[in-house]
Amino acid sequence: VAETHKTLVENGLRERVTLRADGGLRSGRDVLMMAALGADEYGFGTVAMVAAGCIMARVCHTNNCPVGVASQREELRARFPGTPEHVANFMLFVGEEVRQEMAALGVRSLDELIGRLD
Repeated sequence: VAETHKTLVENGLRERVTLRADGGLRSGRDVLMMAALGADEYGFGTVAMVAAGCIMARVCHTNNCPVGVASQREELRARFPGTPEHVANFMLFVGEEVRQEMAALGVRSLDELIGRLD
C-alpha cells in the first residue's frame, strides 16, 4: 500500500485513484495503519463473517456449512445464529476504536492521516 501510494504521489496521480486495503483487517488500529500507509478504503471479510456467526470450518464450497452461513440446505440454514445486527455492532466498535485512536494521535479525520508516515 505504501509503495503504491508513494508512486502515485510522485507521478501526480494520487487524486485519481482510490486505494483499498483488504485482507487481515480486524480492528480500528488496523484501519489506522492502512490509512497511514495510504489506503482510502478498508475491507473486512473474514472478521465480518465471524461476527455473523461463521466458525471458519472451511467447507463453504461443499454446501455442508455446520452453522448454515454458506449453505442452501434448509436444515443447515436453520442453525444459523447470526443477525445483521451482529455485523453492524462489530463495525460500530471498529469505528469507535478508530475515533479513539485518532483522538490520541491528534488527528481530526482519516483524510488527515492518509499517507502520513510520521
